[in-house]
Amino acid sequence: MNASTSLETGVKALLEAFRTMSTARAMSDLFEEHARLTSKYVHACSRGHEAIQWATGRMLEHQDYLSAYYRDDCLLLSLGMKPEELMLQLLAKGDDPFSGGRTYYSHPSLNQEGLPRIPHQSSATGMQAIPAAGIAMGLQYKELLGIPQDREGAPPVVVCSIGDAAITEGEVSEALHMSDLRELPIIWLVQDNEWDISAHASEIRSHDASTLAKAFPLIKAMEIDGADAEASMNALLEAFNYVRTKRKPVLIHAHVPLLGHHTSGVRKEWYRDDLEEHEKRDPLVALRKRLQKLGIASEALDTIHAEVTAEVEAAFERAQSHDEPDPATLAQHAMAPASITEEEGTREGTDDEPTLMVDCALHAMQEILATHPEALLYGQDVGGRLGGVFREAATLAEKFGDQRVFNTPIQEAFIIGSTAGMSAAGLRPIVEVQFADYLWPGLNQLFTELSRSYFLSNGQWPVHSLIRVPIGAYGSGGPYHSSSIESVLANIRGIKVVYPSNGADLKGLLKSAFYDPNPVVVLEHKGLYWSKIPGTEAAKVIEPDAAYRVPIGKGRMVTEIQTGKESACTIITYGRGVYWSQAAAAEFEGQVEILDLRTISPVDFELIAERITGTHRAVIVTEEPVNNGFAQALAGRIGSELFAELDAPVLVVGSIEIPAIPLNENLERFVLVNESKVRTALLQTLDY
Repeated sequence: MNASTSLETGVKALLEAFRTMSTARAMSDLFEEHARLTSKYVHACSRGHEAIQWATGRMLEHQDYLSAYYRDDCLLLSLGMKPEELMLQLLAKGDDPFSGGRTYYSHPSLNQEGLPRIPHQSSATGMQAIPAAGIAMGLQYKELLGIPQDREGAPPVVVCSIGDAAITEGEVSEALHMSDLRELPIIWLVQDNEWDISAHASEIRSHDASTLAKAFPLIKAMEIDGADAEASMNALLEAFNYVRTKRKPVLIHAHVPLLGHHTSGVRKEWYRDDLEEHEKRDPLVALRKRLQKLGIASEALDTIHAEVTAEVEAAFERAQSHDEPDPATLAQHAMAPASITEEEGTREGTDDEPTLMVDCALHAMQEILATHPEALLYGQDVGGRLGGVFREAATLAEKFGDQRVFNTPIQEAFIIGSTAGMSAAGLRPIVEVQFADYLWPGLNQLFTELSRSYFLSNGQWPVHSLIRVPIGAYGSGGPYHSSSIESVLANIRGIKVVYPSNGADLKGLLKSAFYDPNPVVVLEHKGLYWSKIPGTEAAKVIEPDAAYRVPIGKGRMVTEIQTGKESACTIITYGRGVYWSQAAAAEFEGQVEILDLRTISPVDFELIAERITGTHRAVIVTEEPVNNGFAQALAGRIGSELFAELDAPVLVVGSIEIPAIPLNENLERFVLVNESKVRTALLQTLDY
């Protein structure tokens, strides 16, 4: 449709709207009528939001992307989804096209030819905003570098649909800020019904979406009556034309009534005191009146209503008959299959001199960027001016350009969450969070958006995401630059966590992480970067060749025991722990071997079992405090699964149990593991 649309075409569009909106309304009515069955799994419906959702859906084309809101079922119908398909998700059936019965109604994941792509997003309020901005940033990147889009058509547009309560979320502000800063091709659709569950806007917000938009001068803001189908249609037409041609962001603030429950679990009669006012703005009633004024007989509209009601009822009967998900399929799509499963390339290259660990990482990035135009690197201070606070990205911006290697604001949530969107757009992002201590603001995105995408989309949306994180205590970094966080990360299913101890493994693991179709966090000990810590010189290596790959989830024996020893022990460690262990093991010639895990998750338990079967004793060395940590959990697993092989309890050596690393260098040293502590544990174990 365009500005010269004829009345006939306009009426046709409005009749289309009436049918779609009536279908959505019939579904919400049916769900309420059969609440005992349909509320088994909590759901929300579009009742009152139908007009703006229909207008949005009809403008989306197959090359576009949609990040939906949890009550966008009318929008999904407008795209061409069938009531039965949505009901299969409502009832959590095995044939649910979005998730195979794994997630809530109106939480779509769709990667299907002929329809807009809908990457996975969580149910957390507004959290889809950052991945959506990441998609738009990815589309922009491909346009700037001349990389073809995946589907033919007009320049693609991203639509992110959120509720009015989402504008109070900090992560939504991060996403809006980046869309403004980088002028991204995205439409922010804010459906404002004035309610945040049981809290009214007047209680919890000092401003609305239109007010917020004024803080972002490059975002074109539009405020409309989202209950008016014509006004919505015209606004979305203008917005899509603007974004497709100008490649700049738009925010649509659509005022809509909330006519249904917040969700089936929070019923309107429990808290609503404004239903009568909202019902006066019913979009379906308003559209019916408009069509009658345009000459459409009431009987014709009644016929449409009767037809869609019958279709919805029949769809519901069919949906109920579908099979429940098969528990045997539960583990499917927990992780995408790894592309690198064996060591590849040459571990020791042809250089004459050892290469610093930080330079091995730098060269890995350089080789990746030179080979893969779909790769880009961004984060805090990685751009051309500094090249990373540890110089781990030095010269990369100069070599590959500011479009491929660039700084971001101090927005850890955006840095991490945007990679899900970048991946959905067909790219392979590499990002850096400056210190492990700064990862916490990004955990929400890592946990809710990245780690669950492949599983909850039933295999439709794997996330290629390489997240580099300098870690560990060194050089009086103090309480805000010295933390160890691997135990927290190890508890996030759906991601991989690696922690190399030397330059060869760092380079090889970075390469494997880049090619892995899962989110991978690479923990890089900043104290090993330059081998300035006495005893860590072995972190420098003759650098591997460009083809070198270390399979994620495979450990490496640093040293092995001599056969024939009466008593022996396996030290299991990683990162800096390798060097404390080497120093301590030197006093037990041939009795102590060192297993470098290299990967925290998934852990190489097969290698652990193999070595303990030979030594019958184990000590685990970690830089973290022991209690409630990864190392203690691993010790428990060894004790449980390998009990018959053990001649002594599994001991864990870690740092002192305090909340943070002190700034004072002597206190830092006292807190950490050292050679003496490992030696004491070895003596106790070997003499047991």
